[in-house]
Amino acid sequence: MTHLNGKVTLVTGATRGIGKGIAIGLGEAGATVYITGRTLDNTNSEISGSLKDTQAAVEQAGGICIPVTVDHSDDEQVRLLFERIENEQNGQLDLLVNNVFSGVQALRENQRKTFWECEPSLWDATNNVGLRSHYIASIFAARMMVKRQQGLICTISSWGGMSQIFSAAYGAGKAACDRLAADIAVELKPHNIASVSLWPGIVGTEQISQLADEMATENTPDPKNSVFTDHYNWESPLFTGRVIAALTSDANIMRRTGKVQIVAELAQQYGIVDQEGNIPPSLRSLKFLIPAALPSLRKYSSLIPDIKVPWSLLLLTTLKSPQI
Repeated sequence: MTHLNGKVTLVTGATRGIGKGIAIGLGEAGATVYITGRTLDNTNSEISGSLKDTQAAVEQAGGICIPVTVDHSDDEQVRLLFERIENEQNGQLDLLVNNVFSGVQALRENQRKTFWECEPSLWDATNNVGLRSHYIASIFAARMMVKRQQGLICTISSWGGMSQIFSAAYGAGKAACDRLAADIAVELKPHNIASVSLWPGIVGTEQISQLADEMATENTPDPKNSVFTDHYNWESPLFTGRVIAALTSDANIMRRTGKVQIVAELAQQYGIVDQEGNIPPSLRSLKFLIPAALPSLRKYSSLIPDIKVPWSLLLLTTLKSPQI
């Protein structure tokens, strides 16, 4: 796949996880991929992943990768990042993927606590390098894209913006990500620039895999979390990357602007498969929801129809994320 040859893209927070998978997916399609993160070389064995690791994977997939060390809590570093891209690429930026998120450790440290038992600092730990950094990056990206009257901004969000998972700070942040994508879409539409919010499913990142292993070894595992521990219907990080590559080359992308899009549903529409050749079901599909609620039915999953639950009813589902 080389349909993104000549396209300039930026993925924030790409040392590991979904960000790394997105960068590889764009590389597969032939894009030039700028990636950001705080770790250039992995010199600490306790830290999984680095910008150079991702760069090697993107180049192996066929793309051009340019790693840039950036702390997204520092607005000046972000400004300089976009200034560099503008100078190096003659003002061209076709895609921004707002992915960077640094709240995982804080969420894990406050697991099983109510919001009032947590320190107020949990809000900043969850939403500073996350929601706020998405807003800042979108500003600088829009300034470049408006000059060329084209572009796409994808903001990685979560169904946590609709249904309570992890914490109140997390949920509020993800709901705000969805609203951010929708509101900037209104202002960008006259300039032929699209903005979408993307919901991946359960993605088998390094951290989620570690979490699943921890839950699987618990003395009293919670049955409701079994969907997270047996890898059922997991998506790879590359799956989201392939979908974003398809979005970037979609000539009719403006029909999606301002909307929340579920990664698995876009994959079905574009005919995209995951790295194992499968297409995971949408997280609002009966094929996903019924086995998640009733693990005993998973062996009959092939018989469950792939019917999408309306958004209004999705609020009533019992699907919950594990405590982290």
